[in-house]
Amino acid sequence: MKLWMVLLASASCFAQAPAIPSDTEARKLYERALQLMESAGLANPDLGRAGMPLAENARLSLELLKTTSGQPPAIHQRFLTNLRAFLLLSDAVPKPATMTEEARRQMEELRATHTRLEAYYDNLLDQLYKQLNSPDRDNLQRYAEANATIGPPKAGRPRVVFLGDSITDRWRLNEYFPDRDFVNRGIGGQITSQMLARFLHDVAALKPSTVLILAGTNDIARGVTLPVIEANLTAMADLAARYEIKVIFASVLPVSDYHRMENPLYERTRLRPPDVIRSLNNWIFEFCRDRGYTYLNYWPALADDAGFLKKDLAADGLHPDGPGYRLMAPLALAAIEKTVKLPQPSRTGRRP
Repeated sequence: MKLWMVLLASASCFAQAPAIPSDTEARKLYERALQLMESAGLANPDLGRAGMPLAENARLSLELLKTTSGQPPAIHQRFLTNLRAFLLLSDAVPKPATMTEEARRQMEELRATHTRLEAYYDNLLDQLYKQLNSPDRDNLQRYAEANATIGPPKAGRPRVVFLGDSITDRWRLNEYFPDRDFVNRGIGGQITSQMLARFLHDVAALKPSTVLILAGTNDIARGVTLPVIEANLTAMADLAARYEIKVIFASVLPVSDYHRMENPLYERTRLRPPDVIRSLNNWIFEFCRDRGYTYLNYWPALADDAGFLKKDLAADGLHPDGPGYRLMAPLALAAIEKTVKLPQPSRTGRRP
């Protein structure tokens, strides 16, 4: 075969490879696959009777995926195992003579859906493998260059490090706190164990007078137990004491489901139950009281009367937008001023 024919055949194979669905698309594909399994059972009563346990197992797996935090591969595999078995069974069970063209089309769609879900699952395993084998699991490299060039704090200008996850990461501190040495060391998606691993590099090494820690929402979403979260926060506080850094602990922000109709992933209370958030915040408050730390309570300003994040403060029910940060900024500044003496800022500089 000529070289150009080989290349053309290879390109054709790549062109036919199924696109890997996003998490949102995969959820819809799972739901569609279950609908098609049920429809196939109605169109072919023999398949319906024989495949009923498989469809029911798939349904239970889908419910688990909706109520379990993270992306547990075992549940994905369980759904796909039952879907594969259903397709094999559909090949073995005789087709009724009255089977409609629509029923045949739906079976073809089910097979195509299975192919796309297999691609999603394979990609999920690949990503998890990369995470487990990453030499920088806690993403210390993210701020390595910035840490190396930041220099020591200047006299009379106390440095404050904001340590947290995406809520901190997205906060443009220089816009909300001009003329301050406030350093952002948030990383989206991180949990408290990862922040603890970063503490020496991203906090202590910068020699701040104070660290403001906002953490815990991702732990709750991933099913990390409260005692483990509390132990990680305690360890960070102990490290801060070792390096003579004052500590401010912020309350975990409320969440809401107000925007779930725009995107199913914006149903936040399923993975971050408000009662669990309040329990963690109660512990943080008592921990600060017992140790004499400043407790920064964002909850009254951000939560509505029902205890959810106010609808107009976050388009996704989790991450504050500009109006949310504008409410948070004076509260954070007041907590910092309570903890460390700050000089008065100059009149110049952009303010929110």
